[in-house]
Amino acid sequence: MHTLMVLYGQPEDPAHFRRYYEETHLPLAQALPGAQNLRYSLDLSGPDGPGAYAAKFEADFDSADAMGAALNSDAGERAKADTTNFATGGLEILHYPS
Repeated sequence: MHTLMVLYGQPEDPAHFRRYYEETHLPLAQALPGAQNLRYSLDLSGPDGPGAYAAKFEADFDSADAMGAALNSDAGERAKADTTNFATGGLEILHYPS
């Protein structure tokens, strides 16, 4: 297995981020070919309050190659292009064997 993780920085408008993420962007991420065990968390915080990241998304794939193919698919391109519509705090994409 191979896991994709996307960390979203603190947005300018948290209410818009949440609404847009759940209603529009998450369905795009769910369409990634081969994605399994999709999970996300909103309103992340550190031990003393808000941390650097507001949200996290994770999806598992059979392999790193399968993840790469999903990200380069039409669905992956749509999901990547959509991030400019809500991720005003930036994002960081990580992946690792799991």
